[in-house]
Amino acid sequence: MEKIKVGAVSYLNTKPLIYGVKRSARLMEQIDLVEDYPSKIAAMLIDGSIDIGLVPVAIIPQLKEWHIVTDYCIGAEGPVASVCLFSEVPLEKIETVLLDYQSRTSVNLAKILFKEYWKLEPVFEEASENYQQRIKGATAGVVIGDRALQQRHISPYIYDLAETWTSFTGLPFVFAAWIANKKLPDGFINLFNDANGVGVNDIEAVVRENSYAFFDLQRYYTKHISYHLTPAKREGLNKFLRYL
Repeated sequence: MEKIKVGAVSYLNTKPLIYGVKRSARLMEQIDLVEDYPSKIAAMLIDGSIDIGLVPVAIIPQLKEWHIVTDYCIGAEGPVASVCLFSEVPLEKIETVLLDYQSRTSVNLAKILFKEYWKLEPVFEEASENYQQRIKGATAGVVIGDRALQQRHISPYIYDLAETWTSFTGLPFVFAAWIANKKLPDGFINLFNDANGVGVNDIEAVVRENSYAFFDLQRYYTKHISYHLTPAKREGLNKFLRYL
């Protein structure tokens, strides 16, 4: 039987979702698993080199066919901590915003918030590797993932994009979800969904195998990232897609 190609994001915030997948011998026999940063996994789902990916939801309009296939996501119901606008100056003094090359959802969210909520018009610039070093003076930057948790120790002004979205809309935010670009067998989907729940339901085990000096992972996984794809999160996702 041809294996199902699965792409997963290699950030700390995905570890609870991947924990049970990697420990399911039955599931691992059925899949080829690749891990990379969000926009890479997104490109693979769009071009069909993988069948299912934990991808930034901003790519949904680019897919000819799409199916959200689990009850889990990378979401937030308040401050997410790892998707932020970082700056040395207050919001109204920002002139240029560097956009993280690793995720489309976060940079689109930043653009929406600047236009619709903050009512500001900075210059947006696509960034490349190591751009965090350029976050100085009136140049701010959107930084996501593990690097954002490190940047929290550097930048004096931190604007949490998930928290701002909730202030703006009253809804939680979904950064990434498991999306397939074709219909997959129900038996596989059920097994994959159950495997996602293993780590989410045993955060202490996930924390034990992922040491991290820059942020308390127990707090991150339980107070910041919200993994269940609830009806309110689906509503927030649909609202975001309408803005796109």
